[in-house]
Amino acid sequence: MGECEGRVALVTGASRGIGRGIARRLAAEGASVVLSASRLGAHGALVGTLEATVEEIQRAGGRAAAVAADLSSDRERSDLVARAEACFGPLDVLVNNAAMARFAMPSASTLGDRRKMLEVNLHAPIDLAQQVLPGMRTRGRGWILNLTSDSARQPAVPYRDSPAAAHLITAYGATKAALDRYTEGLAHEVAGEGIFVSALAPVAIVLTQEAARVAGHIAKNHPDMAEPMEVMVEAAVELVTGQHVGRIVHSRQLLHELARPVRSLDGERVIGDAFLPADLDAVLV
Repeated sequence: MGECEGRVALVTGASRGIGRGIARRLAAEGASVVLSASRLGAHGALVGTLEATVEEIQRAGGRAAAVAADLSSDRERSDLVARAEACFGPLDVLVNNAAMARFAMPSASTLGDRRKMLEVNLHAPIDLAQQVLPGMRTRGRGWILNLTSDSARQPAVPYRDSPAAAHLITAYGATKAALDRYTEGLAHEVAGEGIFVSALAPVAIVLTQEAARVAGHIAKNHPDMAEPMEVMVEAAVELVTGQHVGRIVHSRQLLHELARPVRSLDGERVIGDAFLPADLDAVLV
């Protein structure tokens, strides 16, 4: 029996990176997983890694389906939970992983970019939580996990990397700071109803292939600022199975606090602990 046996989960931004890893692991733990992303091909067909991940989960014996939605559009996301629940039934778990980043110096961040980031990084998680909560309240059980970022806080001086790297992410970090505040408030509102809401951030960089291409130089120069995907995913599993109320927590901190081992994405093997190092060369292969 896996930790999520018999549960239904929706993971947004699941076509790649962290969302894809979380979806794979939840399926390995027994959940029926609905993956969501905005990627569509000709005639509205799902394409690319979203479809590939569904097939990968199914080949491994798991249950998975895909539902497309552009989370920057309030119209497209307005019925996402209902469409997800049409696949496997009522949702027990919502993972708000999807995010949008537009990097610019604080003095140059455009209104258009800020609006797009707020739609995806703040308004979409709020809307989806509000869609899923009535059913969770009726059943007296549920988990909502929001993926956040250490960029919600201004880094300490002297900066670990360049001043530009610290400042370019300011507007994105502001959207995550707002999400953190919402997470805490919602968590305390619904905790007495058996619904557990938290937010999870990496220490700095989760070393996916996409992150390695963008910030590989930081990971190479400061290995302690990067963590393998399995660490982030393990912490996510803990937060969508345990009774955590309003935690705004870093992955390594949580795993170390609980002495929880880190398992492979298929759940089959223990591969380390909270301090499992990231292997940049392996990710870039």
